[in-house]
Amino acid sequence: MKKKIPLRQRTWYKLDNAAKVFPGQNSSSWSNVFRLSATLTEKVNPELLEKAVSMVMPRFPTFDVRMRAGFFWHYLEKNPYGIPPVLPDIANPCQRFKWKENNGYLFKVYYYEKRISVEFYHSVTDGYGGSCFFMTLVAVYLRLTGKDIPCGDSVFDINEKPKPEEAEDSYSENCNSKAKAKRMQKFAYHFKGERFPKHFLGVTTGYIPVSVIKEKAKEHNVTVTEYLAAILLFTLYNLQKKENKRKEKPVGIQIPVNLRSFFGSTTLRNFMLCYTFQIDPNMGEYTLPEIIKQLSLYLRFINNEKEVQAMMKGNIGFEKNPVMRILPSVLKDFGISMVYKIAGEKQTSCLITNVGVLKAPKEMENYIEKLCLITGPAMINGARCGVLSYKDTLAFTFSNIYKDPVIQREFFTTLIKLGIPVKIESNRHLIKGGEN
Repeated sequence: MKKKIPLRQRTWYKLDNAAKVFPGQNSSSWSNVFRLSATLTEKVNPELLEKAVSMVMPRFPTFDVRMRAGFFWHYLEKNPYGIPPVLPDIANPCQRFKWKENNGYLFKVYYYEKRISVEFYHSVTDGYGGSCFFMTLVAVYLRLTGKDIPCGDSVFDINEKPKPEEAEDSYSENCNSKAKAKRMQKFAYHFKGERFPKHFLGVTTGYIPVSVIKEKAKEHNVTVTEYLAAILLFTLYNLQKKENKRKEKPVGIQIPVNLRSFFGSTTLRNFMLCYTFQIDPNMGEYTLPEIIKQLSLYLRFINNEKEVQAMMKGNIGFEKNPVMRILPSVLKDFGISMVYKIAGEKQTSCLITNVGVLKAPKEMENYIEKLCLITGPAMINGARCGVLSYKDTLAFTFSNIYKDPVIQREFFTTLIKLGIPVKIESNRHLIKGGEN
């Protein structure tokens, strides 16, 4: 059995299996960054926020890192440059990370009026790990303003020593399958339109009562994620229908899934897989109830340990491949970049990632008005969607690279027609060339 080195003694980390592909994708059009935001009841004090960051960092050593390029693979090294700066917020979130900016840190802390936001580069963490860091930071900040906030739920105890298992590469630790999942599916439909300039991202968030969306999902005996994913798929399906193509392409959706419950992992690094589901319009007409049923059946079929193990084996095979292992990191990055430019989003029309319910101590809830998750821009997909629930509000956020907001408009219109109320916010009026 491997001896686990205490986290505070670690000076560097290998990239986990999921993280290895992200440096090769790091470009102006595909940033692999996601953002968590909290709107508080009081205006943010940046000096106190900076102090909160410095207090939180020792509890999260896997975030206290910078990216380094080894000869064969990138790796994460303990960052010697203090803490990341606390910055005034920007209109266009989830921009590309450059390794030498931001004191070398792979997350950025922003403030604006009552809002605190943190953007994470995906090589460091996924939605679960990011939410633990973020909620702990917000809690510590609120304490510094005089609020009595206990630990619990997503709020870690910053006086507690970091746990070695939080730094685990859970892919390598848990994958023992001999089978590899077959991944290739047909190339999917993509909405096309006039793009925003690079580094610009159209963000639209719909706030939905959790109780209502849960009741609607329950009517179909599906989860909230399955229900929303099916409506998103139905939206893209209908948009393609309106284009009157002679032969239509499949419409596909990608759904990242947290694997921690399968294996009892508590890692704060990446530990998720993406499931892909397609419908083929050439097989006939699809109704929304039909898509809901088929998507749910597919996810329940594939969402088991044996299928997950086979998918993990396929991913790990990439880094274990003898040719890949001997290639210098520069060539690996170039190869990964080319592969993703050619085929990275070809099999999916959209993505929906749901980090679930973010729970906070009751004492903390009084000081947070709302939370939301924003995913980074796609290369060609017109809909990358982040979902997060807090108290009785679900925030459904579109990240769109196209000026025409037709996808989000049709999606939210469908929700309203189904009897689901939606309150909408957007940054589109802040972007030059955007449409309201």
